[in-house]
Amino acid sequence: MTRESISSIATALVVGGGIGGMATAISLAERGVRVDLIDLDPDWRVYGAGITITGPTLRAYRRLGLLDEIKQAGAITTKTRLYRYDGTLMQVLDEPVIEEGLPATGGIMRPVLHRIMQTRVKALDIPVRLGVTVTALESDDQGVDATFSDGSTGRYDLVIGADSVFSAVRELAFPHMAPAQPTGQGCWRISIRKPPGLSESEFFLGTDTPCGITACSPDNVYMWMLTAHEERERFMDEEELYTTLKELLAPFGGNAGWIRDNMTREDWINYRPLAAALQPRPWSSGRVVLLGDAVHATTPHLASGAGMAVESAIVLAEELAAADSVGKALAAYEERRFDRCRFIIESSIGIGRLQMEHRPPQEHAALLETALARLNEPF
Repeated sequence: MTRESISSIATALVVGGGIGGMATAISLAERGVRVDLIDLDPDWRVYGAGITITGPTLRAYRRLGLLDEIKQAGAITTKTRLYRYDGTLMQVLDEPVIEEGLPATGGIMRPVLHRIMQTRVKALDIPVRLGVTVTALESDDQGVDATFSDGSTGRYDLVIGADSVFSAVRELAFPHMAPAQPTGQGCWRISIRKPPGLSESEFFLGTDTPCGITACSPDNVYMWMLTAHEERERFMDEEELYTTLKELLAPFGGNAGWIRDNMTREDWINYRPLAAALQPRPWSSGRVVLLGDAVHATTPHLASGAGMAVESAIVLAEELAAADSVGKALAAYEERRFDRCRFIIESSIGIGRLQMEHRPPQEHAALLETALARLNEPF
């Protein structure tokens, strides 16, 4: 696919080597920008189980040129089944195909997705520096002077902060913003072999601890569960994670019950509290701009965090290619992204609130269906 070249900038620094940062680096480099990518992790790793890839997220990855690799390495489905927690089928949601030739929905293991993106970054000869972040940013009308944590410096036409919900770039350049706020829920995840009867994505509702299962390959799935978050004096160890999740799954039937009965201590289990934030405008300060969790961090209720980050990366590159000045491009990027990100975050938090208020599962399903329909709209 031919990309319109960018003439408004020649060089860019992308801070953060996760999904949003890599998507940004790829989008800019393919349009002729000389990109440096840095990440604080010296091994450029990713932790996590699987990731649900909805139709809108698949659409964004197709625009990025990575759809075929994701289809080959992941799992594609066409429906989502909604169950009561005891395994009683409530509703089957047909996932619409939002573009010709685009799969409806699917899943992939997060480390596999990162390797696919890392391979593209390397193929584009994008320099990657690991184990460093930025410690100072000085922006003027022509560019940004960056100081790095290893004492080195560099000057760039644009700096993009895609460095997670704990963004160092946000801390340095955006004093009007604040850290993401806890939502009151926590998320459990487990990676495990695929239950024999699973054919589509599944949600289990009608309890204080809703959960869902997503196929990530022909043989593997991940399951998530949402619970009210309780502050603890220390992190749970592997044994506590295993026994607690098994207890939480006690009332469940269907494939969620199968996972409870077949999970082992060797399966990867994780728990983390949820936080979200739509940061106030402006999202740029001079020639420094934010995207991804650094500026629009959401919860997993709509499986849209990765998709939002990739969309933002594509939109930023498109606006830089279309505008005759960096200022106009950053304003247009923000204008295109703000309301869509707000809707996704507010809807995700709203679904979580329904769960914490013990609302009927039909209300969850209705809000979920409305939100997914809005997500299918062009970005």
